Amino acid sequence: MLELRALQSGYGETQVLFDVSLSVAAGEVVALLGRNGMGKTTTIRAIMGLLPVRGGQLAVDGASVAGLKPFQIAQMGLGLVPEGRQVFPTLTVEENLVATARAGRWTLADVFALFPRLQERRRQLARLLSGGEQQMLAIGRALMTNPRLLILDEATEGLAPLIRAEIWACLARLKAERLAILLIDKTLDALMKLADRHVIIEKGVTVWSGNSAELAAAPDIRARYLHL
Repeated sequence: MLELRALQSGYGETQVLFDVSLSVAAGEVVALLGRNGMGKTTTIRAIMGLLPVRGGQLAVDGASVAGLKPFQIAQMGLGLVPEGRQVFPTLTVEENLVATARAGRWTLADVFALFPRLQERRRQLARLLSGGEQQMLAIGRALMTNPRLLILDEATEGLAPLIRAEIWACLARLKAERLAILLIDKTLDALMKLADRHVIIEKGVTVWSGNSAELAAAPDIRARYLHL
């Protein structure tokens, strides 16, 4: 579904990605790992058309999307839960959810069933929600676009333990429904249980990829690329 080969990108004259390769198949969960500042968010932004592709290949369903606008990439079935949530603060919960909705499997009722807390706060302005509730709203908003691939940048960063557990349970349910997921998070234990494969980047270069069993059996890789 999604394939990056030797992707290069960056900000202005500053190149951040030099050789990032990864793929996500239909129904697959892939974790993008690496220490802070290694290019994970830049990779997500390049995938979504928010940064230019300077080299390499970026394809969805085998067709190049390099140079397409973000809304065109989203229309191909990619839904983004951005770092920092970025909900629309002056809209209500319900207005946030319907603002970018497309017809498909996910409806307002489905999102409220997934996150009952959002239904309780459906008339509340998004800026008045807690951080955890805003993250639920950001996930719900992305699901309302009815994506084939859900991309989450820092899925549970800064959230209370109970809220983190709720988010992980939500992602497990989405995986059971065979929704493809690409996610960034620092909670390695949870990622090892959820993800089918892991891709590690270091200074804008893919340095390792493999499944959870292979990563669990490679303490040297974890120490070298994931630990501070």
